[in-house]
Amino acid sequence: MFCKHAARKRINIVAAAFVAAAAFAIPGHASAQAADSYPSKPIRLIIPYPPGGATDVIGRIVGQRLSEEIGGQVVIENRGGAGGNIGAAEVARAQPDGYTLLMGALTSHSVMATLEKDTIPYDLRKDFAPVGVVGFVPLVAVVNPKLPIKSLSELVSYAKANPGKLNFASSGAGAPQRMAMELFKQIAGVKIEHVAYRGSGPAMTDLVGGQVETMTETVPAAISFIKSGQLRPLAVLTPQRVSMLPDIPTAEEQGFSGFNVSSLFGVMAPAGTPAPIVAKLNKALTTALAKDDAKAQLLQQGVYADALDVEASKARLNAEIEQWAKVIRDGGITVN
Repeated sequence: MFCKHAARKRINIVAAAFVAAAAFAIPGHASAQAADSYPSKPIRLIIPYPPGGATDVIGRIVGQRLSEEIGGQVVIENRGGAGGNIGAAEVARAQPDGYTLLMGALTSHSVMATLEKDTIPYDLRKDFAPVGVVGFVPLVAVVNPKLPIKSLSELVSYAKANPGKLNFASSGAGAPQRMAMELFKQIAGVKIEHVAYRGSGPAMTDLVGGQVETMTETVPAAISFIKSGQLRPLAVLTPQRVSMLPDIPTAEEQGFSGFNVSSLFGVMAPAGTPAPIVAKLNKALTTALAKDDAKAQLLQQGVYADALDVEASKARLNAEIEQWAKVIRDGGITVN
């Protein structure tokens, strides 16, 4: 009896050990175990632009808040160049373990996914796992105040009455500001020629000087020109009015359905990052950015916090990609 009992006991121990080993061999279980101890070393947050720009400022706020919430160090690394493609490609190639993340200008990346699809070294849909949308910077349509234009409808009427005489500026051939005006042209059925500049500063300088007539720009970049009377705002391009320009109507209010454009920002990880780690990052991100002081800190930079869960972030990114792919196709738009 003793021998049989001992044998059964040994069998039970071996079986239990086998079950435990098998459980750890299951990818989902291993991922959950990894998430429990995550992070165990510093997280790199790659900002694919030089220091000082909008994405850099937003990324540093997000990095600080994420670090406080998740209980680990977040190290900011700027990898500027090629319109954000160098830094994005580095993250796409990184080990998918949650320790290398991208602070993405999601609208810009979504435009490039179609406009530069043959040259960018990554696939936005296949090579990244969205961690979470952070928020958005609203855009506003403006004109030189010397023009007799005070609304979007008047801009349409003026463009149709003066064919070939209106030009719009943008901060670059693939910039969201350019794409917003291209979308407006398609909705309104007007022709306004594009003039690309190397950044918002030179574009707005020429708009104020009358070398070009109109443009869409981020509210933070345009607001001082608006308040000084150097530019006239026509509409904000958000579904609702924004607190920074509360008296300016939306495009929707003026009857231009679908003319909604903001510059979207968010955090992404390399594709293949374990879902439990992505979920842990998203929870930390959404919790951190729901705090009033975090919202206020972002709003000081012109960013409206709008943190989304993982699935909503995926849907939002896909919607951005599809929207700009259609605008680019329908308008025959090229990067040149």
